[in-house]
Amino acid sequence: MRFALSSLLAALALLLTDASALAASLPSASAATAPDTPEPKPTPQSVTPPTGTPVPMALPRPRVGLVLSGGGARGLAHVGVLKVLEAAHVPIDVIAGTSMGAIIGGLYASGMPADEIERELLKVDWNRLFATRVNRQQMSQRRKEEDFEIASAIEMGYRDGEFRAPQAAVSSRGLETLLRRYTLPVRTTEQFDRLPIPFRAVATDMESGEAVVMDHGDLAMSLRSSMSVPGVFPSTEIEGRVLGDGGLVNNVPIDVARAMGAHIVIVVNIGTPLAGRDTLNSAIGLTAQMINILTEQNVRRSLATLLPTDILIAPDLGTLTSGDFERTRDLISLGEAHALQQISRLAELALPPEDYAGWRLARRPNEPAAPVIQRVVFEGSELTNPARFEVQLLSKPGQPFDSQKAARDAYNLAASNDYLRVDYHLYSAPEGETLQFELEDKPWGPNYLRVGLDLSTDFSARSAFNVKISHNRHWLTPAGTEWRNRIQIGEVPTIFTELYHPLNWKLGISDDWFISTYAQAQRRRQTLFLNETDTELGQVRRTESRVGIDLGQPWGNLGELRMGLVQAIGRTSPLILSADYAGPQSAAVWRETAVRARMVVDQLDFANFPQRGYRVTSELQYGRRHQVVSENLTRVEFEGQAVTSVGRHTFSVYGQVKAADASQDTLGGQYQLGGFQQLSGYQSGQLTGNAVLLGRVGWYRRLADPPVFARGFFVGATLEAGNAWADRRAITLNGLRAGGSLYMGADTGIGPMYLGVTWAPRGETGLALFIGRP
Repeated sequence: MRFALSSLLAALALLLTDASALAASLPSASAATAPDTPEPKPTPQSVTPPTGTPVPMALPRPRVGLVLSGGGARGLAHVGVLKVLEAAHVPIDVIAGTSMGAIIGGLYASGMPADEIERELLKVDWNRLFATRVNRQQMSQRRKEEDFEIASAIEMGYRDGEFRAPQAAVSSRGLETLLRRYTLPVRTTEQFDRLPIPFRAVATDMESGEAVVMDHGDLAMSLRSSMSVPGVFPSTEIEGRVLGDGGLVNNVPIDVARAMGAHIVIVVNIGTPLAGRDTLNSAIGLTAQMINILTEQNVRRSLATLLPTDILIAPDLGTLTSGDFERTRDLISLGEAHALQQISRLAELALPPEDYAGWRLARRPNEPAAPVIQRVVFEGSELTNPARFEVQLLSKPGQPFDSQKAARDAYNLAASNDYLRVDYHLYSAPEGETLQFELEDKPWGPNYLRVGLDLSTDFSARSAFNVKISHNRHWLTPAGTEWRNRIQIGEVPTIFTELYHPLNWKLGISDDWFISTYAQAQRRRQTLFLNETDTELGQVRRTESRVGIDLGQPWGNLGELRMGLVQAIGRTSPLILSADYAGPQSAAVWRETAVRARMVVDQLDFANFPQRGYRVTSELQYGRRHQVVSENLTRVEFEGQAVTSVGRHTFSVYGQVKAADASQDTLGGQYQLGGFQQLSGYQSGQLTGNAVLLGRVGWYRRLADPPVFARGFFVGATLEAGNAWADRRAITLNGLRAGGSLYMGADTGIGPMYLGVTWAPRGETGLALFIGRP
């Protein structure tokens, strides 16, 4: 009789509530929220009367609404609640959700059972999903090289006469692609009342501050729009409205579920509690607390509307935060455990096993046959020409649609680093099945700016400091022409410019060829040492400029090959020479003209502190060198690095060999060794010659989860061996010198940072602080 009493109380509550007025008061993404199809008739629920009493008429089963709150990663606990509801045979008639609650609820409403949602979410690499950039190994070599010039963590732009910065801390690109794949079976369902379970997602109109109840449209995009935490995820735009996270205005949308006709609501509230005083000492902490306060206020108003017949499930998630996506399994388990505490209340709403099995079967969408793509189109970009990449797509007209191929295509388009978001959408058009890639240009492009820093000191009055600024202008032409510039101010003033133009030849082992013209000028000081000791004999100034032109071919995301002509002019002038210096004391001017071939293969996952992968660069030059007399010039340069990891431990091997077949420079050689990890224990440039050899083995361990300004903290060590020779024919392993370092490091937004101890048997022991690439 308790079930019958609950039903009567629910019916009485409905009579006292003007449901139509409540529905009209809710701002919505559509003109009306009423279903397009008649509401299904309630299934009679039999009630067993006491013996000897008349049998009453069967009461209709109340419509059960499920309300899922937002809360970031904490919302993964909703999956555990869904598992309990299924195990208890509780049918859900309508679902309303906000933020992560909208995502979980939308997937369930689309027909995905709880165990499938759990299985899929446990496979997600959340760090990669929310990464601001695609996996570095998937980027073109041109984008990879930018990482070696200046760290990529801090990027700004210049557009429409003003400097701009990124709008969000993480990217939603991976989330959108994931939601697109999950909702593929209902891709043609535009009215959310026609989903297997009627559904609503709540977002916030960021211009008016009103709640927006989404009841139609693109389900995947609606789910993504509901989860747009300000400052974390970029906002979206649907039907002319800029949408943000729904938790700002209605984090527990009980009223939305009632407006959909729910008699009884099951509410799952996993909202993030307010933080303690210790988190309020930064702008980020204060901003997060402000959002939590606003959210908590509307949550309290919503929970105050609960009726005695409703069920509230509020899992105690302890210290787990909205960012703990890597704790997916724990969050699901906690949601399941706390839902079981309400099992007696939930049992009152259960169906008999055979009836529930039929209910489940009726709400499992039929998997549609893969349609054949008739055309591929690109929409949304105003600054780029994405059609240039069409020949590189895996999804092609005339082939059956494959969601995995479409996701890879979207990922590869994002690897160009020109788009804030890349999504795909399959729809039927008069021209046939159309695969549309939706691209949103970065608001701070196409002029990209980066700022970096090089700093080194041995705490013994020997220091160097450089500030680096780079400018990259993308898409000067529809072919993808780029203009790259770099200025360095400080110890080594440098200016560099390059114009890069794809030729669209579509020849060879790759999809394109390019032509590149470049120019560079650099000036630096070089210290001369006595017999390769640390006794300084003086300083000279080396000024060098070079211009060149290359014909090249990109090897997909593996690397690239360049062949071209280069001309260099240099001058070496004495600044200070001691009385002990016995070499030439006059300035030397030289000129080189050579043809060159350069090959780069780069598969490192990170430019700094990589965890795995390899990188090989090699260059061969042949030409003439003129100093006092002319002579043939042959230059060979090679660098290679291989990295692998076991848990938090990373091991690397690095090798370098450079040799120029020319007579020794009058004031120092063409190559230098010395400095941190370039033969630690020796001063920078202490060893000079026309040939150098360096080998290094390294180990480092990631210490802990990083703060905002760094990808990670590390402790590591290196062992090194190398030397420099005046003539390449003098290279011998017996002549190698040893060195090593022990350090703590961090991969920061301005570049890698090291603080360590350096040592060499024939050098010296000292401290080193180094910012930049060794």
